[in-house]
Amino acid sequence: MTTNLSAPRTRIKICGLTRAQDVRACAQSGVDALGFVFYPPSKRFVSAVHAAELCADLPPFISTVALFVNPDLHAVKDVIHTLRPSLLQFHGDEDPGFCASFGVAYLKAFRVGGPGLDTAAKVAKTCQSFSHAAGWLFDSYTPAFGGSGQGFDHALLSAVSSAQGAARPMILSGGLNVQNARLAVQNLKPWAVDVSSGVEESPGVKSAQKVAEFVQAIHQAIHQASI
Repeated sequence: MTTNLSAPRTRIKICGLTRAQDVRACAQSGVDALGFVFYPPSKRFVSAVHAAELCADLPPFISTVALFVNPDLHAVKDVIHTLRPSLLQFHGDEDPGFCASFGVAYLKAFRVGGPGLDTAAKVAKTCQSFSHAAGWLFDSYTPAFGGSGQGFDHALLSAVSSAQGAARPMILSGGLNVQNARLAVQNLKPWAVDVSSGVEESPGVKSAQKVAEFVQAIHQAIHQASI
């Protein structure tokens, strides 16, 4: 099935949440999705139980996303059982069969600019292996698997929409913040944007003001693009 990527608006995901007040701030600002990191080396790591507690009073129509990096099978199943996330997000070297084996829709993240993903053609070819993903998330290549605040050359995504088979909705990540997100949305028109460090005071500690300003910047970009 071919996916129509011309989104009437760009959705917003805030990732790396660890505090209840930040979850509330995201909900109040109109964020579409909340991301929780289940990668123990990350400074934004939370347990499945803690993530479930953070989402206990979440208003309706806000998605929850569970992020993993090369996880153990049982770790994923535990998070699914405890949190019941809307989506899984695989950020490591997971293969398509593993990602699809849990019966939950998933996003596949690509660390653009890294080994094997350093040209537009290579990025597009790698994406094709994950044609059953709910979306393709594009992040920068760093040893920390996201949350670095570093961007990447968006020209490397130029062949993604023309990838053979069904191109999936684009989720843009990697170094986004209030200053650069507006232009990125206007140029690429992604289905969604994903930000973590760009709205933080420190790793895992979000700024309610930065979240609100980021949401406003995305809405302004969408409005300007439609004029």
